[in-house]
Amino acid sequence: QVQLVESGGGLVQPGGSLRLSCAASGFTLDIYAVGWFRQAPGKEREGISCISSNDGSTYYAESVKGRFTISRDNAKNTVYLQMNSLKPEDTAVYYCAADPPPHYIPLRTMCVTTGGFHGHWGQGTQVTVSS
Repeated sequence: QVQLVESGGGLVQPGGSLRLSCAASGFTLDIYAVGWFRQAPGKEREGISCISSNDGSTYYAESVKGRFTISRDNAKNTVYLQMNSLKPEDTAVYYCAADPPPHYIPLRTMCVTTGGFHGHWGQGTQVTVSS
C-alpha cells in the first residue's frame, strides 16, 4: 500500500522542540521531492520547507528559517523536520507530501505554490505550541 505517514507531533511549550517524521511505504522516497506544509485554523495551507530529490537542496519559508531543518534518511525511507524554538504561531496541522520526478520547476516554486506538489500526501500530525 502506497502511503505517507507523519508522526512526532504533540503539545510543546514555547521555545521547545519537536521532530516530525514522514515515513513512506510502498514506494521509494529518495527519488521524490518532499515537502512539509502546515495549516492553522482559519488559514490557508502553507509550504514551510521542502527538499529536492537529486542534489539535496532545500527551501525554508521565512517564518521558519533558522529554526526548522529538513533532512532525509534514505535508508529509512523517511524525511524529517526538526523544529526548534517553537512559537505559538507554529501551532497547526503539519502535512508531508512527496512529488514524483521529473521536476521542471524550481523547488521553491513547488513549495509555495498551491498545487505545486502532486503525488502522495500524508494525513497530518497536530503540533500545538502553548504554555
